[in-house]
Amino acid sequence: MGSGLFNVNGAELVVILLVVALVVGPDRLPEYARQLAQFVRAARDQVTKVRERVDEEVQAELGDVDWKALDPRQYDPRRIVREALLDEPGTSRNAAAGASVSAAGASLGRATVPAQPALPAGEPAPFDDEAT
Repeated sequence: MGSGLFNVNGAELVVILLVVALVVGPDRLPEYARQLAQFVRAARDQVTKVRERVDEEVQAELGDVDWKALDPRQYDPRRIVREALLDEPGTSRNAAAGASVSAAGASLGRATVPAQPALPAGEPAPFDDEAT
């Protein structure tokens, strides 16, 4: 299969052009070729104008996006989980977890989580009715 326009390879294109030349005739062929060239130029100009306009409009909306920050290759799931568990600002529990990283856990990239205080006697365990 050809990879050209409409899956027509070079040999098939030559045959098509020869058939067109025979059908149209030598008298009208230069005029049709001129019209085809004008059509191709006009179509190319229109495509260029549309592309420029789309680029302008997209640039206006997306001009301030930092594409390097959105690169998915920079994300390491292990690092993201580690940071979420250890470095969440504003909570004393996570600050304590960050402070209690053991030497063995740090070398493996794992943190030790501090033990939760025991519930007072007779108090029910916390329950979240919206949890799945």
